[in-house]
Amino acid sequence: MIVSILQTDIVWAQPECNAQHAERLINECKGSDLYVLPEMWSTGFATDPDGIAETDSQSLKWMQKMAEKKQAAICGSLAIKDADGSYRNRHYFVKPDGSYQLYDKRHLFSYGGEDKNYTRGEERTVVEYGGWRFLLLTCYDLRFPVWSRYRGDYDVIIYVSNWPETRQRVWEILLRARAIENQCYVIAANRVGNDDQCSYVGGSCIIDAKGTTIVESVSPTEQELTAELSKEKLELFRNKFQVLKDRD
Repeated sequence: MIVSILQTDIVWAQPECNAQHAERLINECKGSDLYVLPEMWSTGFATDPDGIAETDSQSLKWMQKMAEKKQAAICGSLAIKDADGSYRNRHYFVKPDGSYQLYDKRHLFSYGGEDKNYTRGEERTVVEYGGWRFLLLTCYDLRFPVWSRYRGDYDVIIYVSNWPETRQRVWEILLRARAIENQCYVIAANRVGNDDQCSYVGGSCIIDAKGTTIVESVSPTEQELTAELSKEKLELFRNKFQVLKDRD
């Protein structure tokens, strides 16, 4: 499985512009099986979504178009206003045939006011694609290990994020911890640039089940990062070093 992270600089509340940024990066890394975008990649992290959250599925349709064109999966989260009027931070995983699965962010970032306007999700989502099982999670979920605990149901955790520079060291430590404690790959896509509240320096990466970084961003710039995941190596490690059978 070849995976590419698209570490983008998000232009505030301009979905078309942000789709163009993402498309340029996708075209620079041909041949991947999965492309991963950051959290709220089409608008920026809008804790007050009124007038910003999408209602017409514009960005989802773009994801479906690109997935079909590249014959690859694409995932990332969007600020969505549902038909019932509720707002969701919705992580989409779109497959090459246009079908998709979704995960609504469980842990809303109360420190930044996200919980005041969004409705949290109630269910975990594991996506099967290309012989792999992906657990979809979003940003602040990273701080809550019980929610992400391996239950024999996934091989990879995908975190899509707008994680600020001020807590970058926390990001690096927790990503490695989640990979080690769950004996899984971790794919983490973060943004770069600035909004009215924060600066972002990326740090997007892919980590293996032993906590070893396979690829990571070393500069706070818009870029793509590509690595290959090995199912054989993952299963060999899990079978040889069966830590999880002793879990509580």
